[in-house]
Amino acid sequence: MSVTAPRNAFKRRLLSGETVYGLWMMSASPVLSEAASLLGYDWMLMDSEHSAIDIGGLQPLLQAAAAGPTALLARPAWNDPVLIKRVLDIGAQTLVLPFVQTAEEARQAVASTRYPPEGRRGVSAATRAGRFGQAADYFAVANDEICVLVQVETREAIEAIDDIAAVEGVDGVFIGPSDLAASLGHIGNPGHEEVQAVLRSALGRIVAAGKVPGILAAGGAAARLYAEWGYRFVGVTSDIGVFCAGAKAALGEAKAG
Repeated sequence: MSVTAPRNAFKRRLLSGETVYGLWMMSASPVLSEAASLLGYDWMLMDSEHSAIDIGGLQPLLQAAAAGPTALLARPAWNDPVLIKRVLDIGAQTLVLPFVQTAEEARQAVASTRYPPEGRRGVSAATRAGRFGQAADYFAVANDEICVLVQVETREAIEAIDDIAAVEGVDGVFIGPSDLAASLGHIGNPGHEEVQAVLRSALGRIVAAGKVPGILAAGGAAARLYAEWGYRFVGVTSDIGVFCAGAKAALGEAKAG
């Protein structure tokens, strides 16, 4: 039987100009991950920055979510070469890398996802990414199949966004509204008019650099608005947010009766 390396169809969709909608996953439950993969989202992201998901817990989530057609993304806890290497080795092909502040940090992020001579990713022939050593073409295609989305989350990073977006190998720039709001002095209020103005300005600068603009919304209405502005990689909501809102609403309805 011939075994080939996985291709990143999501990267091709993203770079083709399509608007893609996703679900942010913070639960460490493979059951929930599998169920979410069947809901019709274009992508779902496993977040190990702001959750209890670690490397050992991330692989079962990716395996469970392979049940559905949804593209599977991962956010390492930090823009760190060791964390990036491990997340790639367990099979993630599209990464959202947090707190990128400068063009140099963006270059280091890209280098961490590429095998030499293009980068500095460590080599192992027995990883899940390479079908446990059974995909003979893995090393030949791996670099081209990785999609890198860097996260801009502070006033300082916004000021450097043109240089960050210009880095070769960066496929998209993702704006983190919550951290950006905090950096601008509006913690807990990403809807503040100053924050929203920065989000619109950043969008134009990302597009001008020829890169994909991304953002995380706080629900369907906000996601639709951001997409109308021109954001094309749009997180609609999170698993924890949906659970808490739904459970609270159901309790309210029960008590109202």
